[in-house]
Amino acid sequence: MVNIYNSQNTFRVAFVVISVLIVLSSVWVSYRLIADLSKEEDMKMELWAMAVTAIGSSDESMDFSVTAEVVSRNTTIPVLLTDTLFTVLSYKNLPKEDYTPLELTNLAKKYAKTNAPIRIDVGKGNSQFVCYDDSVLLKALTYYPIVLSTVLVVFFVLILVILYITKKAEQNKVWVGLSKETAHQLGTPISSLLAWTEILRQNYPHDVMLPEMEKDVNRLRIIADRFSQIGSVAELEVTELNPVIERTVMYMRKRISRQITLLFEATGTYSAQLNVPLFEWVIENLCKNAVDAMVDDGTIRIFMTAKDNLIYIDVTDTGKGISKHHINQVFRPGFTTKKRGWGLGLSLAYRIIHEYHKGKIFVRYSEVNVGTTFRIELQKA
Repeated sequence: MVNIYNSQNTFRVAFVVISVLIVLSSVWVSYRLIADLSKEEDMKMELWAMAVTAIGSSDESMDFSVTAEVVSRNTTIPVLLTDTLFTVLSYKNLPKEDYTPLELTNLAKKYAKTNAPIRIDVGKGNSQFVCYDDSVLLKALTYYPIVLSTVLVVFFVLILVILYITKKAEQNKVWVGLSKETAHQLGTPISSLLAWTEILRQNYPHDVMLPEMEKDVNRLRIIADRFSQIGSVAELEVTELNPVIERTVMYMRKRISRQITLLFEATGTYSAQLNVPLFEWVIENLCKNAVDAMVDDGTIRIFMTAKDNLIYIDVTDTGKGISKHHINQVFRPGFTTKKRGWGLGLSLAYRIIHEYHKGKIFVRYSEVNVGTTFRIELQKA
């Protein structure tokens, strides 16, 4: 497979990988910070429990000024001192001032689920427990990785969108510039060919090959006209589809192998808003791709039908088909399965149908070594 845009795809993949690594590393650092802060708070509460134990001791000779300072310095961590039945004896740094005994007991049980209570031996086989919650700062930090990840993801997605829009704008400029230049370059030799065919008509009025030459020269003129319309506002007119497709089929039949059968069938006569030269270009491209997909012989069937307000045009071939993992890439600029080719035909067809005719074109069905069906959907006029 050949794709001239592989380098751009590699850049996008690399950018996404780097973005993911940045997000993951930021989240990891944040969680490490939270874990360290949580560990520090656990150590503070263990020290606080030791201070409370010392204050509650019966040794009157001890200096309690340091332990009292430790107890009083806890101004951020919500803490409850309870007995073995979770009856709260005292509390500090709670969200509000007044609590009922039941509310305090429920709060102590809740804190015990958040952090393992610290047991205090108060003598004579009796125990008390320090139940504590995370500080407001620690709780706020637990949301930080989520907020940071969200901000980074939004930032990177925004950059990708900007890159995509910029790339698409650049591609549009390239398409338009290349198309206009192609039309301009074709203009002079086409004019010369038209003059030469007129001279040949005068000198060899009965030559049976001359009408076919004129058809091909006129076809070149139409192709130049198509290129000149790329990037311009397409002029659409209500047009009957049947003769447009029939005319394209008649032209293609004489220019493909006689071993390939090209058929056109329709369940009725349908009209749509068309830019005829550009739409013919789409049908030609689909037929040419179908011919290239066949090794020796085969059949190309164009079938048109309608339902409600939609017209369906299916172009089916009996060629080599498209593998499933390539179906989503066939309309991408630069994608081709041919050894020689730019991979622009189907991309142009996609732009013409979607952007100019506000319709749809997609691979309806494909199976390797069986064939492919492309479908065009247009609104009825």
